[in-house]
Amino acid sequence: MPVPGPGYSITVRVEAPPSASAAGDLTGAAGRAGAVITAFDVVESHADRIVVDITANAHSVGHAEEITAALEELPGVNVRKVSDRTFLIHLGGKIEVASKVQLRNRDDLSRAYTPGVARISQAIAKNPADARRLTIKRNTVAVVTDGSAVLGLGNIGPSAALPVMEGKAALFKKFAGVDAWPICLDTQDTEEIIRTVQLIAPVYGGINLEDIAAPRCFEIEARLREMLDIPVFHDDQHGTAIVVVGALRNALRVVGKNLADCKIVVCGAGAAGSAIIRLLLQKGPGDILAVDVNGIVHPDRGDLDANLTWLAQNTNRHLVSGSVTDAMVDADVFIGVSAPNLFGADAVAAMAKDAIVFALANPDPEIDPLEAQQHAAVVATGRSDYPNQINNVLAFPGVFRGLLDAQARGITDTMLLAAADAIADVVDGDRLNASFIVPSVFDSAVAPAVAEAVARAAQP
Repeated sequence: MPVPGPGYSITVRVEAPPSASAAGDLTGAAGRAGAVITAFDVVESHADRIVVDITANAHSVGHAEEITAALEELPGVNVRKVSDRTFLIHLGGKIEVASKVQLRNRDDLSRAYTPGVARISQAIAKNPADARRLTIKRNTVAVVTDGSAVLGLGNIGPSAALPVMEGKAALFKKFAGVDAWPICLDTQDTEEIIRTVQLIAPVYGGINLEDIAAPRCFEIEARLREMLDIPVFHDDQHGTAIVVVGALRNALRVVGKNLADCKIVVCGAGAAGSAIIRLLLQKGPGDILAVDVNGIVHPDRGDLDANLTWLAQNTNRHLVSGSVTDAMVDADVFIGVSAPNLFGADAVAAMAKDAIVFALANPDPEIDPLEAQQHAAVVATGRSDYPNQINNVLAFPGVFRGLLDAQARGITDTMLLAAADAIADVVDGDRLNASFIVPSVFDSAVAPAVAEAVARAAQP
């Protein structure tokens, strides 16, 4: 059953009779409707009425309407206004540009702008590398999308993708002090995207590709990496892979298993799943089975594109075929980056002893985490309302902080693995347990640790 959460938080302003039971009546009605009340504030008090703001979490828009209706049914209660707190936080956007220098007088203006700025332009013209020292390129990342694979919403286009990219930029600033800007392109043509990013690259110290559908994302990233002298990082691929690999290292410590002995099932062979597999292969697992919508990937399947062909050549050493539940039999690890509600507890029961389940489909995972916990020793999801949240924000701010600090011109698997190890190492032995295999996204130690590890790995 869906759980009320802050993503559907509402504030309902109501008028009610000034009786001694008013507060209990209001909270009781909201509670019976399934609301999780987070605040109750009296904003006005009169002889004949009180005005109250009730803030509550719901699990959907429809549920929020049910809560409001339950309040309005109370005798003498009038609902004045309902505010959706998620929409309110997005009014006017979530980021802004601010000047780092004061412009108080003509002297300041003459140095920050004309005529003084001409000297800076001339210096960069003579030595283009100075752009990394004397402009925003030193600390700025472009967050680029075409809106073709946004969250779990699919192909919703560039305008609808903008709030997500704004959020990404806000996270860059919050967790690593990186200035990021959303670039939402009104094209889904591979060549146009590549050319556009190439043209805007002089402004930025790195490119973060985001929410671009597979398989186009693979070609876009690969070609931009060849063209540009700045790091190009597709977060849906490599950010996810970094956190998964780091979390799996700690999960295996909890259950006392070695990666080299493990059979791993990765469900979802798109951007995230492929990147997870590619990074895990660097660490020498026992075997990996890749599974997509058509079943286990193997060389004789007959429907393989370039990405699936590579996966078929580098996984599934015993050439197993079948469904995701077939793949899970005797598996030590399940990693899902696919679709909701694919299987139940029986499939987890068929896994090896002390199984690890990372059910990361969002917002609804491949299996209900409570069902998975019946048989798995360690369970992780992509959700914030369960333990062990696998969240890319553990990776990408620190990764780019390290890349920018090192003035890196590219990114390697060595850097990605260094980031994964840094995330894992934040959880020391005293804190490590089945419900705590990755640090909180608000742990202030994470981004600096990742940045230091990446910068160190970037050194020649």
